[in-house]
Amino acid sequence: MGICRGRKRPPLLLLLVLFLSLPLFLSVSRLYQNPPIQVELERSRPKKSDHLILGPAAGQGLPNRLQCQGLKAINKLHSLKSDQDIQIGDKVSFVIVYTIYNNSYGSHSARMDDKLSDIATVGSNFYNKFERSMAILNVFIDFIQVSMPNSNVILLTDPSSKFTMRRSQATTLAIPGDYSRGNLMLQRIKSYIVDGCVEPGEAFVGNWELTSFCSSACFLLLKIEAFLETQIQEHPKSSKSSSHYIFTDSDIAVVDDLRHIFHKYPDFHVGLTFRNNKNQPLNSGFIAVRGTPDGLHKAKFFLEEVANTYSSKFMQASRMLGDQLALAWVVKSHLLSSVKKFNRHEAFSGELNGVSVLFLPCAVYNWTPPEGAGQFHGMPLDVQVVHFKGSRKRLMLEAWNFYNSTSNLPSMLCLILKSGRTKYDF
Repeated sequence: MGICRGRKRPPLLLLLVLFLSLPLFLSVSRLYQNPPIQVELERSRPKKSDHLILGPAAGQGLPNRLQCQGLKAINKLHSLKSDQDIQIGDKVSFVIVYTIYNNSYGSHSARMDDKLSDIATVGSNFYNKFERSMAILNVFIDFIQVSMPNSNVILLTDPSSKFTMRRSQATTLAIPGDYSRGNLMLQRIKSYIVDGCVEPGEAFVGNWELTSFCSSACFLLLKIEAFLETQIQEHPKSSKSSSHYIFTDSDIAVVDDLRHIFHKYPDFHVGLTFRNNKNQPLNSGFIAVRGTPDGLHKAKFFLEEVANTYSSKFMQASRMLGDQLALAWVVKSHLLSSVKKFNRHEAFSGELNGVSVLFLPCAVYNWTPPEGAGQFHGMPLDVQVVHFKGSRKRLMLEAWNFYNSTSNLPSMLCLILKSGRTKYDF
């Protein structure tokens, strides 16, 4: 006689195993949705602000530092120019390198395809990546016109450049070369020391993708040679006056008249800015060249050695920092005694293979607001140039907007000082 039995219940042990395994299944599911590398990148990615953030002004109470009360400067800046400098006939031209990789930068379809994350807002203006770089370039020229209204900007660019922006203070020098990202830093040096051509009276033609700002420093170095060779050929030997040159990045604000450099230090051929940094004591974002025939020849000779050193020793850093490593190597090879002076704040000179090199402190001629944590002793009262490296470019646009509305330079510097430690979204 058969016995009817009900459905067997799962053993209690099996239920317990399933219960304990559930967290493991959930963890695996999360891993598939967010791979470990992606999760780690999200955790390590620094958070950047999309608006101006004011904090305490560093350096308060320290001598020879800008003192601020809110956004008002309560002590006077020390201008380094003299009455003699103001009356001089020599001019100073600023030279930068500018290129872009996105050929559809200005098209309607390109603007429509911009990701929302790539759009930045500064004040009432909206910028995509290209528009941000153009805004930075415009502000660069604006600051020069305020501090040195008789100076002009010379743009070294790829001959295939098709993008125009007209400014009466800027002209174009088209120089052939390899403008690829991997060669950008080296090309900058070569463009300074190789032959080029410029159409008289040609309007400014400029382009530069924002993401290449980090590489731009080295790009500038490869380009000085071309420019200097052109100036050597065209320099009128009978002329008593000179047009001196300062090769810079475009993310700087000139806040005082820099002509005094060429009169206060009358014997140098090349001027470099230094800082107390063991591996990168020299910054290529500011290079002064005396515009005399001798100065042009000596500067070309010096930068040729830097370019050769770059090519033979530092191409592994071709996308970033290679130019600064090459500059430091050349200087240390010929002028080792200068290394001990990099921890000071006074200008000094040295002779390198017949080239007189002037070393100027970054604290004055290439001051950068510290970003994030770290030691920060404020802004020197005699600051001449502010360099908005990295994500500080938002701060550069904000600073110009503030100055444009107030016409108060010291207060604008207080804005920079109180905002310089924030990581912005540029």
